[in-house]
Amino acid sequence: MTAPLIFEAVALDDPHGGSVSLEVPGHQTLCIVGDGGSGVNRLAPIALGLESPSVGRALVYGEDISRMPRAAALAFRRRVGYVPAGDGLLQNLSLWDNVALPLRFGSTLSPREIHGRLRIMLAAVHLSERDWAMRPAMANPEQQRRASLARALAFDPDLVILDHPFDGIGNRTAAHLLEIARGGETAEGARRALFITGQSVPEAVRSRIEVSCRLAKGRLTVDS
Repeated sequence: MTAPLIFEAVALDDPHGGSVSLEVPGHQTLCIVGDGGSGVNRLAPIALGLESPSVGRALVYGEDISRMPRAAALAFRRRVGYVPAGDGLLQNLSLWDNVALPLRFGSTLSPREIHGRLRIMLAAVHLSERDWAMRPAMANPEQQRRASLARALAFDPDLVILDHPFDGIGNRTAAHLLEIARGGETAEGARRALFITGQSVPEAVRSRIEVSCRLAKGRLTVDS
């Protein structure tokens, strides 16, 4: 079976001339950490076709999204959950409306069905009804990250890409959100494949990451 996400000799365009080749296996969590100059910040956008590497390619379910027409790429990305660095929430919308966006514009669900789905999703990430009306600027970093994850899981994807998801949040929240992202356990492992990037990983989540890698000076190594 093809891995959900594959990087094939993707150039990082860093001072060391490094590149990344790896596979994110199904039902596992793979994490890459590296400092700001390592090129780790480019991997999630490249995977989603938001950036194109100068050399190499990233394949999601065997497809290079960067080569798709815009409309096809937008539709294909619904198969992938994405938590961007920072959170990527729209500042003029409430947390509720931010989470609702993909369902309103990318599904055939009725308003009533979307409302019911949102209540379940927001409860799962521990956002209260009082939180729902907040705009991102009023919410704390943990509430923002919870809303961003709920939005990423709107279509219940099998692959989730999380870019610096643990920045600014505590160990307990990080551990809880990782479990929500994994989607529970099956006989094969986690229900979802996760690809995580960042500069560091909280101690509380390390035991739940099957493959931990480090990117430094143009080299990718697997931590023992």
